[in-house]
Amino acid sequence: MLDQSTICAISTSPGMGAIAVIRLSGSEAVSIAGKVFRSPVPGKKLEDQSANTLHFGRLEYHGEVIDEVVAGIFRSPHSYTGEDIVEISCHGSVYIQQRILEILTESGARVARPGEFTQRAFLNGKMDLSQAEAVADVISSSTAASHRLALSQMRGGFSGEINQLRERLLHFTAMVELELDFAEEDVEFADRLALRRLATEVEQLLGKLKDSFRLGNAIKNGIPVAIVGETNVGKSTLLNALLNEEKAIVSEIHGTTRDVIEDVVNIHGTAFRFFDTAGLRKTADHIESLGIERTYSKLELATIVLLVVDTQNPYPLVKSRIDKIRNRLSSGQQLIVVANKIDKGNADTIQQLECLELTGNEQRVFIAAKEKRHLEELIDLMTHSLNASSLSREDVIVTNIRHYDILKNAHEAIVRVIGGLDTGITGEFLAQDIRECLHYLGEITGEITTHEVLGHIFKNFCIGK
Repeated sequence: MLDQSTICAISTSPGMGAIAVIRLSGSEAVSIAGKVFRSPVPGKKLEDQSANTLHFGRLEYHGEVIDEVVAGIFRSPHSYTGEDIVEISCHGSVYIQQRILEILTESGARVARPGEFTQRAFLNGKMDLSQAEAVADVISSSTAASHRLALSQMRGGFSGEINQLRERLLHFTAMVELELDFAEEDVEFADRLALRRLATEVEQLLGKLKDSFRLGNAIKNGIPVAIVGETNVGKSTLLNALLNEEKAIVSEIHGTTRDVIEDVVNIHGTAFRFFDTAGLRKTADHIESLGIERTYSKLELATIVLLVVDTQNPYPLVKSRIDKIRNRLSSGQQLIVVANKIDKGNADTIQQLECLELTGNEQRVFIAAKEKRHLEELIDLMTHSLNASSLSREDVIVTNIRHYDILKNAHEAIVRVIGGLDTGITGEFLAQDIRECLHYLGEITGEITTHEVLGHIFKNFCIGK
């Protein structure tokens, strides 16, 4: 599966900059770079230099001086790809970058495909597949939270969990399959009680990893926050205050917001994706009704729901809206009741909202969005709501949709193992279900994979990585 040709690519961002880096990888990387590299030291050849060293010189091709550069040499197997690597740092002119790429290909290299350097690192055993996928997440991370998750996965946090599960299951499947070889003797090598305990432990861990995807995907792409409530309670004013710009039109006319307004803001290192939605009310206006339908669809997708209520309204009306939204939320969603307009609110409504009984996934805050009063308290609650999930900082959080799909299949397989142990099915069927679970776990780390899967993963990488 591994192409042995030497590849090259521009590894820095496209466009002009102070410097750029062109990378070569392959058995001929040093010799190809050596064909065009000229040291100011007479007789000094790039091919003779030690690993992990930098060398100043000129790039020349058929007597043409291209640029003054610094060439870094990394030798197999102690390099990113596991192959010989040369990294050429040149001036950031677009012309210089393209010209160097041209002379390298004319000297024997070929242009790398997207993600081919990282793909070679995987194929050469420098990292497993989940770590390779995390490389792309590290590059694209835009907040401290998404960067922290991607870096943890790239360092092997997730794959470490998966490998431990596989090792323990492999032992038992070997014992069960050994029994099949001695079926006539009616012997039992695998302790069914111990296997039942292990299968239960694996099922719980796989379930936890699978369920963590909702949070992991949200952190990776921005925590979806739906701002909902009746018309004229201050939803658009709250959005503008959180974004610190006039994003949404604010008007005393009911039904001003008829579609979902979306924007992302980085708050304390975490991206929050806000959705200002159409006000909830009965209406004969067809366009407004469509907006209200979209409000409910965004409500289902939100990790955090900000239910904005107007403290000027009577408490029974406010409580009725809170109960309706509560009935639409799932157990994993966080609800924050945002009591707005406290500067001119009804004292009885405010007092009863202070006494409102909340569940574990619910919080409340009293604000005046127009004056931006107590916004920090709301932001703190949002951050707290995110961290108040069942996952701790030490837990591995799944952020990759491919991993999530595989974990679902592995979880179903281990549930069948538990069911088979409880009903006393034969070792042959038991071994099949364990092997299926092992197969799925192996797909995550790349111990079991196909050329098509690799092509799908690495085609989404940037060229040069």
